[in-house]
Amino acid sequence: MKLLVDMNLSPRWIGFLGEAGLDAVHWSAVGRVDAPDAEIMAHAAAYDRVVLTHDLDFGAILAAMGGTRPSVIQIRADDVSSDAIGAQVVAAIRQLEAELDAGALVTVEPTRARMRVLPLRG
Repeated sequence: MKLLVDMNLSPRWIGFLGEAGLDAVHWSAVGRVDAPDAEIMAHAAAYDRVVLTHDLDFGAILAAMGGTRPSVIQIRADDVSSDAIGAQVVAAIRQLEAELDAGALVTVEPTRARMRVLPLRG
């Protein structure tokens, strides 16, 4: 599983995810810091990466795109540090790996994870 960590999450996520055996890159290492979300999504799709974000706009972008790529994992928590919610994120990735490979929107909260298969339908 290859991940693209959005600007709204700390670059510390890269080390945490790497220790969990996941290939992750922070957006600041590959793109413009002020890039619009659509550019981040296009990059993730082109390089077959799953977007990890705290930004709820990515769900709306997925719905507007109507496609099956890229998958998005959005964190919904007050503390979005890898220390606070990293274990839940990694557990969701492991549990939903097949769905993320096929195209999914996964929402990770401190006590649960939810998944919707792409494309999103109304």
